[in-house]
Amino acid sequence: LYRSVSAFAPIAAPSQCPWGQKAFSRYLGPDQSQWAEWDATALVEGGARCPDLLIDQGEADQFLERELHPHLLEAACRKAGQPLTLRRHPGYDHGYYFISTFIADHIRHHAGVLNGG
Repeated sequence: LYRSVSAFAPIAAPSQCPWGQKAFSRYLGPDQSQWAEWDATALVEGGARCPDLLIDQGEADQFLERELHPHLLEAACRKAGQPLTLRRHPGYDHGYYFISTFIADHIRHHAGVLNGG
C-alpha cells in the first residue's frame, strides 16, 4: 500500500501502551483483536512488509519508556526480516528541535525510495 515509510518518535506498539490502548478502545472498540491492523509492530509480526522503514527516536524523549516502545518494533522487524533503520539520538526529546534537525534526512529517504534508489 505504501512505497515509503518513516516516522519521528512513533508509538511503535500502540496495543501495548497506555496511549494506544486508550485511543484504540475509543476509536476501534474494546475488542483487542481488531487493533492489530492499526499497530505497526503487530502488522510486521502478522506478515506486513514495506521498503526500509526509517525511524528517528530521541533518547531524552519523555514518552519513550512508557508510550513509544521502538524496541518492540525493532525486535519484530529483526525477527521478520523487515528492513528497519532505527536511529537513536542522545539528548533529543519529543520536540521541535528534534524534528527540525532530522527532517531533511526523512525527505531524502522518501525521495530515494520514490525515485527508485
